Amino acid sequence: MNIESGTMMRLGDSGQMLADPAQDIRGRKVLDRDGHEMGKVDDLLIDAEHQKVRLVRVEHGGLFGIGATPLFIPVEAVERVTDEEVGIDRSRVQVAGAPQYDPDLVDKDEYFNELYGYYGYPPYGAPGYVPPSRGFFR
Repeated sequence: MNIESGTMMRLGDSGQMLADPAQDIRGRKVLDRDGHEMGKVDDLLIDAEHQKVRLVRVEHGGLFGIGATPLFIPVEAVERVTDEEVGIDRSRVQVAGAPQYDPDLVDKDEYFNELYGYYGYPPYGAPGYVPPSRGFFR
């Protein structure tokens, strides 16, 4: 169940905009399923080939963005969005245990496969993948 994520890129680096501006959740607080704040949406990772948002990039920790660590959360985990917050269906402990990504040490395709597996979702593009039927990024 492998994917090749070579077309994944940060929305902020793509020069593209979302078709529905209401889906641009960058800058909003991210809350876990218990309402604990986990950080802010730093960017969205898109599959440029299919023009779909696949991952939410959350920055947490650090001070004024310095020393912050990015977390990547599949859009399938987003269950609610308000004007100021993004709620996910996982606890902060579960998210903290997700595989970490260091582009100098980890192959990105391998990482994204491991990340989707950790969250219990088949990777996008893999046999059996079903786009989110609930949540914000259907």
